[in-house]
Amino acid sequence: MRDDITTQGVLFQSLFDKPLLARFDQAHSSSDGGAILLKACDRKLGLIDAVSSCLRDSRCAQKVTHSMRELVEQRVYGMACGYEDCNDSARLASDPVQRLLMNRDPIDGQALASQPTLSRFENGIDGRSLMRMGNAIADRVIERHRKRLRGRVRRITIDLDPTDDPTYGQQQLTLFNGHYNNWCYLPVACFLQFDEEPDQYLFAYVLRAGDAPATEGAVAILRRVIRRLRKAFPKAIVRVRLDGGFAAPEVFDFVDEQRVEYVVAMGKNAVLEGHAEPFMKQARRLSRQSGDSERVYGDCLYESGSWDDERRVIFKAQVVRHPGREAKDNPRFVVTNLRSSPKHVYERVYCQRAPIENRIKELLYGLNIDRTSCTRFFANQFRVMLTAAAYVLLQELRLKAQHTGLATAQVNTLRERLLKLAAWVERSTRRIVFHLPDSAPWRSDWCRIARALGAVPT
Repeated sequence: MRDDITTQGVLFQSLFDKPLLARFDQAHSSSDGGAILLKACDRKLGLIDAVSSCLRDSRCAQKVTHSMRELVEQRVYGMACGYEDCNDSARLASDPVQRLLMNRDPIDGQALASQPTLSRFENGIDGRSLMRMGNAIADRVIERHRKRLRGRVRRITIDLDPTDDPTYGQQQLTLFNGHYNNWCYLPVACFLQFDEEPDQYLFAYVLRAGDAPATEGAVAILRRVIRRLRKAFPKAIVRVRLDGGFAAPEVFDFVDEQRVEYVVAMGKNAVLEGHAEPFMKQARRLSRQSGDSERVYGDCLYESGSWDDERRVIFKAQVVRHPGREAKDNPRFVVTNLRSSPKHVYERVYCQRAPIENRIKELLYGLNIDRTSCTRFFANQFRVMLTAAAYVLLQELRLKAQHTGLATAQVNTLRERLLKLAAWVERSTRRIVFHLPDSAPWRSDWCRIARALGAVPT
């Protein structure tokens, strides 16, 4: 039941030259009229079917009202539209567009699942289902881009990046992390980049305990995705690009064994600083002469005590200057098996992982993937996987917007301009009609994207 049922309108008596009465009385209408694009995106990806097929339904069949597929649909589409909490279902239960997205009659169809049903759904997940679900999301993402690119890809870059997920309750495996100075989870977000395309496509988001090292689970993730990529793109070169937290012997041994290209940042130590010192002297001299920040690149062969072989390390010998401050040494090191010049490896290869931060911000601030408030760890992992699935749909939507003004739009912008459209839904025996605002500012882009997703002009 609506909590504002006694207040159906308000009156502004003196705001304009005439009294203005605002009433919430338009039946069969929705503020998510553009969300039918999400359904079209899923038709391309087959993501909802793939995810829901991984779940085991142990409920009593005689008491089931909503199928597992319908519950997945409701959560994924709801998250994409900005409704990340289960209790949002009370407000959306009779929304005609949300019902239509689940293949129900928009006017007389069955109401959406309630918050208690969704909470039981999330908390009933098991570890094996989560593993299958993670594999299914990765498979659908890889297969979608194999078809899109017709297998013609020269290089595929894998990026893994950890982030913090602060927690404020009694969640399982939430632990104190000294680096972030907070109780948290430490998930790792995993992306693929095809050649030099501007977007990086999410294929996994793995929740981990708050004190987990960055390397935890990294080799297993890389092993699974490299195997799938080589099957889908047998002629493509695979490159692994990681930050300094992954610079561990087991990671280096694995990428060497797999014969992939790699660039992995590494923290400084006395030996590496000794190799870089002649170049640091040159950078300091250049900085004194110019009065600005300067950098010089070099490389060396280096073998850590825990490594079996020596590897190439390129370094950026940098001196940073800010007005009113003393110059500061800032050497950086990257381990690689690439043969290109040190400057090219650092600036044109390693530093190109910077857009990953924007993808993670989209997940955090556009989809609230850190809303991990369930007590059970598996329930929280399930929730972030559903959010990841919603993000995959939105990335497909952005891909279809590549010839519009929304080609590089963030998730929030895509939602505001494409999904959040007021719609009056009309249904007859032959068809369903959405009456959208004639003055919608992004109607042209919306129609172009709809046509790219299979709609035809009328």
